[in-house]
Amino acid sequence: VQNPPSPLLSLWPGGTRMVVSARSFADFTPQASFPIKKCDLHRLEEGPSDEALLTREQGLQYYRTMQTVRRMELKADQLYKQKIIRGFCHLYDGQEACAMGIEAGINPTDHLITAYRAHGYTFTRGVAVREILAELTGRRGGVAKGKGGSMHMYAKNFYGGNGIVGAQVPLGAGVALACQYQGNNQVCVTLYGDGAANQGQIFESFNMAALWKLPCIFICENNKFGMGTSVERSSASTDYYKRGDYIPGLKVDGMDVLCVREAIRFAADYCRAGKGPIVMELETYRYHGHSMSDPGVSYRTREEIQEVRTKNDPISMLKERMLSNNMSSVEELKEIDLEIRKVIEDAAQYAISDPEPSLDELCNHIYARDPPMEVRGTNPWVKLKSVS
Repeated sequence: VQNPPSPLLSLWPGGTRMVVSARSFADFTPQASFPIKKCDLHRLEEGPSDEALLTREQGLQYYRTMQTVRRMELKADQLYKQKIIRGFCHLYDGQEACAMGIEAGINPTDHLITAYRAHGYTFTRGVAVREILAELTGRRGGVAKGKGGSMHMYAKNFYGGNGIVGAQVPLGAGVALACQYQGNNQVCVTLYGDGAANQGQIFESFNMAALWKLPCIFICENNKFGMGTSVERSSASTDYYKRGDYIPGLKVDGMDVLCVREAIRFAADYCRAGKGPIVMELETYRYHGHSMSDPGVSYRTREEIQEVRTKNDPISMLKERMLSNNMSSVEELKEIDLEIRKVIEDAAQYAISDPEPSLDELCNHIYARDPPMEVRGTNPWVKLKSVS
């Protein structure tokens, strides 16, 4: 058997070494079809396809995005332990296929709102890593100018990042109402976790969305634990995709980016056709604890976490598909990994060195499009100014 050609070493200007695969792009398979896990259905006669087409370009894009989110979250973990990031910090590593699959299945003009585990969605909605990390460190160059922190990041058609458990769900229904009212054929993806799934406001939102046939995709990211409480201990019914009762639902493998993408495309088409809302459950898993204050191993074993990493990791699954179908090479993916590490390191340095916002900016942007106004400080003698 002839050995595959080895990578060639080359130099960037200035002498920096890079790896260039000896294989040309023409050697790679341009696209391939993959069988994916069939979705469980509720009140639907047919569901998404159980086969997904993946092009080489899509595969590389998905790999780069998920790996960037993974590395960004691991860097946030490191900065938190160094006490450079303070306060609340909920990490997303392990759940990357959810964010990437959703973004791949909707349009940039569609809308998305989520809970406080929001870093991954902030990135997939178009915010640079350096702005996310700078927000975590409370710096002026952060996406919310250093005043939002981990739970409050926003972008065009992305409404956070919400700190109150379940509160984003009625807001998402409201965004869907705006889409319907404006007649723009857009949908709103409204995410919540299994820990929020028993909130009364979620069922109120379901009811109104069903009555008004709002183009809303309600998604429960079921990562098995609400803080430290397993779903079996918190929910009388763990079939979250059936919780809409009169609203159709799907149960999806949230660790497979292709499963998520196909399910989201199906759901978005359903909503755009004027049929009303749909409920989706993404079965996924977080590797970190609930937040950085939770070691994550008091209510589950290290062996359980390691087993998921070994057998069901979303990035490894995509990587294996691409390599086994000749859609990429080990050298090419390693090169992408090196590029991502550099982006993360540069972003981390920016997040550490960027200045903190000045006290003068503390009260800005309380209201939009208002003339400058006076804001009372901690006592009647301290006066601050708010500029929209």
